[in-house]
Amino acid sequence: MKKYLLIVLLALGSLFGAHAQDGERIQALKIAYLTKKLDLSPEEAQRFWPIYNKYTEEIKAIRQAQKQNNGTTDTELAMEEKILAVRKKYNGEFSKALSAEKVNTFFRSEKDFGALIQRELQERRMNRQLNKRGLRD
Repeated sequence: MKKYLLIVLLALGSLFGAHAQDGERIQALKIAYLTKKLDLSPEEAQRFWPIYNKYTEEIKAIRQAQKQNNGTTDTELAMEEKILAVRKKYNGEFSKALSAEKVNTFFRSEKDFGALIQRELQERRMNRQLNKRGLRD
């Protein structure tokens, strides 16, 4: 497990070099991360990934709408409520493709991946600030 996380972190290290394709790279890393965590059989994967693609498109649409409105029409809480509604909707869809345990693992792993990305971004920001101040080797 530690070896796998190291590989993901190393991949994240190379991830943030080019800004144009960051979203695609993060998505590819997320898919690899979820694939490893869920340990899907070929049959499960065939049922799961089309549902996952629809799910991510709905979540993405909510976030893009919020970004375009610069938060003026919806509060952060309203956006989170919309996302929660999508998650609840897709919980049932995912349950048709996977066991309840794997559905729970999916949602937990998705959250864990987001936290991993946030930590990596925070570390990179801190390192940039330290480098600008000449406090790092």
